[in-house]
Amino acid sequence: MPLKHVDTIISKSPEETIQAGVALALRLRSGDVVALCGDLGAGKTHFTKGVVQGLGGDAAEVCSPTFTLVHEYRGGRVPVFHFDLYRLESERELSGVGWEDYLDEDGVMLVEWAHKFESRLPVGTVFVRFEIGEGDERKLEIGV
Repeated sequence: MPLKHVDTIISKSPEETIQAGVALALRLRSGDVVALCGDLGAGKTHFTKGVVQGLGGDAAEVCSPTFTLVHEYRGGRVPVFHFDLYRLESERELSGVGWEDYLDEDGVMLVEWAHKFESRLPVGTVFVRFEIGEGDERKLEIGV
């Protein structure tokens, strides 16, 4: 899906990717969904650390939820629900992890590999697309 109102950020390090997440967190409110799209190692989890930190949580708690499918971070001003849909193959599996229940929760959802189930994302989802550059460089495109 083409993005409208795109902001492009070039990150030169994992720390800058974290700071990009902090900056986005300042614009997020409860009920927002953020789709994180990009290859393995593109910076999605570092970005998530920044969002959690920007919302007042502990970035040190953040790790990839690949094997647990969702992590909850409730230490900040708003809960963060961090999904990783990489291993899911069907919409039935998505429903089985409580997708609809989380959409009704009073928090922010960050969804890695969200493009796999794009039709299940609500209107107004913020998309962050990650591209790997040379070394630690990452291009982030943020839009709706």
